Amino acid sequence: MNLFLALLPLVLVIGALVARQSTLRSAVLGLVAALVIAIAWFGMSWREGLSAADNWWPLVLEVMLIVGGGIAFAEAGRRTGDQMELSGWLRSRLGTGVAPALAVVHGVTPMAESLTGFGVGVAIAVPLLLGLGYAGRQAAPLGLLGLCAVPWGAMGPGTLIAARLAEVGFDEFGVMCAILSLPVFIGTGIAAVFIVASPGERARGMALAFASGLLLWVGIWGSNILFGTATAGALGAAFTLAIHLLVHRLRGMPMRASARVWRALAPYGVLLGGVLLVKVALRLASIDSAPWSYLGSPALWLAVAVLFTLRSTRHELRPIFVHATRTWAHVGPATGLFIILGVVMAVAGMSAQIATALAGLGGVYLFLVPVLGGAGGFLTGSNSGANAMFAGPQAQAANALGASVLPVVAAQNVSSSLLTLASPSRIELAVRLCPDQPDRQPIFRLVLTVCVALVAVLSVVTVLLAG
Repeated sequence: MNLFLALLPLVLVIGALVARQSTLRSAVLGLVAALVIAIAWFGMSWREGLSAADNWWPLVLEVMLIVGGGIAFAEAGRRTGDQMELSGWLRSRLGTGVAPALAVVHGVTPMAESLTGFGVGVAIAVPLLLGLGYAGRQAAPLGLLGLCAVPWGAMGPGTLIAARLAEVGFDEFGVMCAILSLPVFIGTGIAAVFIVASPGERARGMALAFASGLLLWVGIWGSNILFGTATAGALGAAFTLAIHLLVHRLRGMPMRASARVWRALAPYGVLLGGVLLVKVALRLASIDSAPWSYLGSPALWLAVAVLFTLRSTRHELRPIFVHATRTWAHVGPATGLFIILGVVMAVAGMSAQIATALAGLGGVYLFLVPVLGGAGGFLTGSNSGANAMFAGPQAQAANALGASVLPVVAAQNVSSSLLTLASPSRIELAVRLCPDQPDRQPIFRLVLTVCVALVAVLSVVTVLLAG
């Protein structure tokens, strides 16, 4: 009975989504059900609820601000023409077809997401892909596939949550997550090829996808070892993008950028450089208290980047704010509610009930670890929320089975991160960034199919590493 009740909020959310209810309505339904069950059957006290709220409200608020800031930043770049300028420059250096798609999927989007997080990489990538000449039905899924490095998104808070709940070292955990991400990087590249390449170009495109995915894996894995987990995603993606550009330079493509291109790049430098420099400075100074850490928040630097983008066109600030608010209303609240749903289930012990039941399956459980993690990522749209739900119980279940904890929790983190790119809130964001508003269902089916296939691969790898 307890297992059924623990699963019921997730079943209700999935059922609502299948019935084509809005993401917000689905999130509200799941959260209300979880609260009722947590209080009435799992004995969650009001003191436990208040304590959880005190611990988690800063993260939920930051997520809300980051989503809104990312939408505003994308709209500012569109209105000023910066995105079109950068798209034209990339097109002239990378051409058309498969190469620029892979450069965005394995370079631009992971780099932006690693420094900002919570789907902002999509807000940067989709307009860029549209400027490169891809239709909305191509740009939206390509932008989502670029979220392949979410374990390092926003410099890894979700990964840090999982490491702490599982009581493993943060950087050691990051290295294991990098190892498990190899099929994800290659698989998303291959999916990108099938989205943009004609049948006759796919054989060559798949070879390029394999090479590009391997570059990203080497970059992130090596950066984890050399510089730690927090900066590994940004550095690995920057390395991949640099190699893409270098290859085309060796083929004779000019790399020189005009002053206008440098001006268009400047807001990205402000955003990415501001986040990176402040976080590195805080780390070097051994400062990790909340008031100071907010100085390195992507929420703050997205606001700074928007103002910097509009430095000579301040009259655009009001329409951008109106656009961002309207778009955020369809995306932000649902994202926050899914994170709260994950926290409620974790605090009440509902997540532990689910994981304990799965551990009772014995060795079969190891195969299902990525399935459970993926379900959490899909529902919350955040690896932070998914890890809050399941990382601790997954570690407990692994210990109960005598399995290796590190690869089990890494599989939880990588699979939950992967399924965030198919979550309804992410699909909604990607589609709304396209002026032609492509149909959501084909994009959802395509992205979900890619994710399910990769989760199956992760399940086999988890059994091999943890068994």
